[in-house]
Amino acid sequence: MKKKAYIETYGCQMNVNDTEVIFSILADAGYERTEKMEEADLVMANTCSIRDNAEQRIWGRIEVFHQLRKAKPGLIVGIVGCMAERLKDKLLDTHKVDLVVGPDAYRSLPRLLDAIGPDSPQIDVFLSRDETYADITPVRTDRNGISAFISIMRGCNNVCSYCVVPYTRGAERSRDAASIVREACDVYQKGYKEVTLLGQNVDSYLWKSGTETVTFAGLLEKVAGIAPDLRVRFATSHPKDISDEVIYTMARHKNICKHIHLPVQSGSSRMLEIMRRKYDREWYLERVAKIREVMPDCGLTTDVIAGFCTETLQDHEDTLSLMETVGFDWAFMFAYSDRPGTLANRTMKDDVPADEKNRRLNEIIQLQNRKSLERYRAQIGRKVEVLIEGPSKRDPGMLCGRASNNMMCVFPAQGRSAGTYTEVEVTDCTSATLICK
Repeated sequence: MKKKAYIETYGCQMNVNDTEVIFSILADAGYERTEKMEEADLVMANTCSIRDNAEQRIWGRIEVFHQLRKAKPGLIVGIVGCMAERLKDKLLDTHKVDLVVGPDAYRSLPRLLDAIGPDSPQIDVFLSRDETYADITPVRTDRNGISAFISIMRGCNNVCSYCVVPYTRGAERSRDAASIVREACDVYQKGYKEVTLLGQNVDSYLWKSGTETVTFAGLLEKVAGIAPDLRVRFATSHPKDISDEVIYTMARHKNICKHIHLPVQSGSSRMLEIMRRKYDREWYLERVAKIREVMPDCGLTTDVIAGFCTETLQDHEDTLSLMETVGFDWAFMFAYSDRPGTLANRTMKDDVPADEKNRRLNEIIQLQNRKSLERYRAQIGRKVEVLIEGPSKRDPGMLCGRASNNMMCVFPAQGRSAGTYTEVEVTDCTSATLICK
């Protein structure tokens, strides 16, 4: 009889894909997936370390797992992912965790699970320069069977001063292009209608094999060519690397969705230099102008940090003015939290008071809410093609799905079903949803 594994996933889409890889590896070790924590023989959290509140949430879940183990002797509790890499010793010192495994060591899970004993927790947080899990077919955990995540690269070489990713996920390495195309073909044959290509910085994807060199634009071309009704999305782009070639490739293919997540972090060139982002305000605005010249209806979303080290009121105003100029559809917006081990943590003073960070963050949020409403109102009267994802959470009599530009649409079901395309007309909106018929 197979044992059962339960995994909670925190953080970004890349962690969702990692969880799917882990389930595939565990299957070879005699485990099957369960969505019920109470019936599991193995309980794990796949973790994120980008922000402090994400880590604090995991500590709370570890306590829940620990209490479950008291009621179920023999239950194995594990922490995997970025937090495992960053806090390996602290996790084991709590005596509440049996297993700590970093993002590049998932292949070692069967061996580590076999070695766990009452007084012998196991750990593997080795960072690899080669591991991409290219040969592993993920166990899809999505419930709708419509959208699949495909990892095209791992790690990051940018070393932005605030970011822990290079220290928790290691150096950047791209996955074999042929294996990516095979995986995309496989999910399409299984009925999926959309794939999202994932990487910390997809624009720097580069695969060389013999005489063949595949850039990110070339990879987009290959995946888009699989089938005209297979939608292609990607995340995340880096402003310093997104090329004209990528923009023109998107424009050429109807099934490459017209949406780019382009994190700006700050609108101040001075702050961008301190953050080690390797572009300035003018460069960012030029890239936005190029995107909108080639694809006028392209959706643009972003990330913004409020109150990074030494940020002045003028720097903050520069961020607000850039957001006003660009008019993002939506944004992830956060007050800066100091992350141990980063360049900022080692060499800079977190000198913006917490109440001032929150004040600036609230101004950013208020501005973005206004711009989002403007962007969504501009869609009223337009007809858009939507890939239906399923019933609306608020009204089961309505369906929901995303337009090419990533805006969520809701509309009457009228006999339509998930996994199909339909054309809708936008009649109204909120700042986050298009109301359609």
